[in-house]
Amino acid sequence: MNAFAEPVCGMTWGWTGVRGTWTTPDAEASLDAMADHAVTWTALAYAAQQATAFSTDIPYEDEPTVTEDEIVHAIRAAHDRGMKVCLKPVVNVADGTWRAFIGFFDWDVPGEPSWTDWFASYGAFILHAARIAEAEGCEMLCIGCEMVRSDGQDRHWRELIRRVREVYSGPITYNCDKYQEDHVSWWDAVDVISSSGYYPIDAWEENLDRIEAVVAASGKPFVFLEAGCPSRENSPMRPNDWQLAGAPSGQAQLEYYRAMFDACARREWVSGFFLWDWPAQLYNPLEAESNDDYCPYGKPAGSLMREHYRALTAAAPGGER
Repeated sequence: MNAFAEPVCGMTWGWTGVRGTWTTPDAEASLDAMADHAVTWTALAYAAQQATAFSTDIPYEDEPTVTEDEIVHAIRAAHDRGMKVCLKPVVNVADGTWRAFIGFFDWDVPGEPSWTDWFASYGAFILHAARIAEAEGCEMLCIGCEMVRSDGQDRHWRELIRRVREVYSGPITYNCDKYQEDHVSWWDAVDVISSSGYYPIDAWEENLDRIEAVVAASGKPFVFLEAGCPSRENSPMRPNDWQLAGAPSGQAQLEYYRAMFDACARREWVSGFFLWDWPAQLYNPLEAESNDDYCPYGKPAGSLMREHYRALTAAAPGGER
């Protein structure tokens, strides 16, 4: 199957989904600005927090996570602006540990936190999102993001996907981390393969070669559910490191975007990107030159993205939006 009838000209919006930030005038203005950059798909990304990497409770209804009403509002606002939506619930760790390190013994041990316990709580979180996605007509659902230590839990992931399909009828994807595309054994259970494409600016070709073999073997569509680079010196070689030292540099981000777009344009199997990322409250465009984060708003990379996305949309069946 092909989940994408046209190129995915996407952007991630609203991270980390902090309660009270998705229904404001600033959020509306942010969505307007994103739509003005020829974005046709958005990943609405929000996080629930577990206390530590070894906790098994994910209290997704608690602060700071956005409420169900806020999620519904954002989905409808994106749809109203002509964008398709991938709903992307993500788990974070409150103490700052990266979610990739969430993990337990490979087998359940009485009295110890376990994958079975964790997936029970995580499953409730994802099923809650799946019901919202179905009710609001979301065009795709992402059931996990960069959960590296959990990737080997084949049985648990397959069972979760089975349960999700009972309540959500659209395409399902899982966003594996960079370099993990060929380490997931259950791609056959999802509809779309996706990953975080934070590859060094000079390493796109070798990594696309590696990913291409996975995609060809699976017969599934592929999209980068995250990709991008901070507007910061040194970041093109370490685009995944948001804490890397370096002066603000719109030129560095521009060069990275150009290399990324050019490399992927030569691979027909890359359906597109959900670039990282576009906040619910944008900075003043006059401050763009000094902003060193991932968002391309008001920066040279933003202009390139708009130009690239418009060209892709115009060339697709049905023509320009």
